[in-house]
Amino acid sequence: MAGSAIHWELLDHGADRPVEIGDAVSAEAGGMPIWRVVGFAGSKAWLDDERGATRWLTSLEPFRWRLPKAA
Repeated sequence: MAGSAIHWELLDHGADRPVEIGDAVSAEAGGMPIWRVVGFAGSKAWLDDERGATRWLTSLEPFRWRLPKAA
């Protein structure tokens, strides 16, 4: 059985909405920590950690990579 590769995409900070709810974001492609986008508040995003134990409202500027929800 062939494995499927995970394809991180460069986050486009110039886009109207660089991420969607359900996308994963990270400062490094596949790096840790990985955060899941769960909502928006103005220009900031609500992010959950992988375990869902921490919710964080932050700018997306420190993040460079996104993994679309469908991936």
